[in-house]
Amino acid sequence: MPPSSEYEPPKVWTWSKENGGQFASINRPVSGPTHDKPLPVGKHPLQLYSQGTPNGVKVTVMLEELLARGHRGAEYDAWLIRINNSDQFGSGFVDINPNSKIPALVDRSGPAPVRVFESGAIVLYLAEKFGEFLPKDPAKRAECVSWLFWQMGSAPYVGGGFGHFYAYAPSKMEYAIDRFTMETKRLLDVLDKRLADNEYVAGSEYTIADIAIWPWYGGLVKNRLYDAAEFLSASDYQHVQRWADAIDKRPAVQRGRMVNRISGDPSTQLHERHDASDFETRTQDKLSPQT
Repeated sequence: MPPSSEYEPPKVWTWSKENGGQFASINRPVSGPTHDKPLPVGKHPLQLYSQGTPNGVKVTVMLEELLARGHRGAEYDAWLIRINNSDQFGSGFVDINPNSKIPALVDRSGPAPVRVFESGAIVLYLAEKFGEFLPKDPAKRAECVSWLFWQMGSAPYVGGGFGHFYAYAPSKMEYAIDRFTMETKRLLDVLDKRLADNEYVAGSEYTIADIAIWPWYGGLVKNRLYDAAEFLSASDYQHVQRWADAIDKRPAVQRGRMVNRISGDPSTQLHERHDASDFETRTQDKLSPQT
């Protein structure tokens, strides 16, 4: 395809909200808070501030898996940060994540609060804190952490690249869609070949690598992201499909996927989670409009 002549970049770029598409109200070229808003603090050791995007789901799945293994210290309050309402630019949130992206975690179990931001850093922190879902053997641990970082490195291509231009950009750009579709399919192929010979991503054990990768790549092949499974020929990735199905069946994964979720079937949403019983009593289909 010949290069487009419709846009010639200026010598110095300047910001224009008019070119921001549906995310113009929350994207900007500077950091820092836009308004004063302290964060709420609940009763549990771990305070999570998030929304049920793939990156947010990594952390809620991890916490529910830890609770399923009996770690009472993993009890948590999950507060909803509505990113389309610019909650991530409130002063309290920026204090715990200067990058203004969900999720962000505060661990209040020790003598001083510990902040952790970036989803990969959070699941790694929790794995090390509780001694779960991270192999102790050095070689296996290195394999697990390598796949965790693989996912973190691929997210800009899958989310900010493919997802943005395929589903959200104000106009369809063939070059951009082709570029990021090619890379997304290459990454799916990498994962499919890995899972052809391994039950889980890091080997025979279910680890934080699976917990981090599943919301993105499981979501793609199960058509939960961007309505793009057919476009990506997701059925071709049979080993990813098998792996995604297996993880989908885990009760802790099912609970984790509900937390801070604000779209889809109301009965599968739990906007905020402050107690394990909330899954039975406070799913959005059971709440009155006034609650």
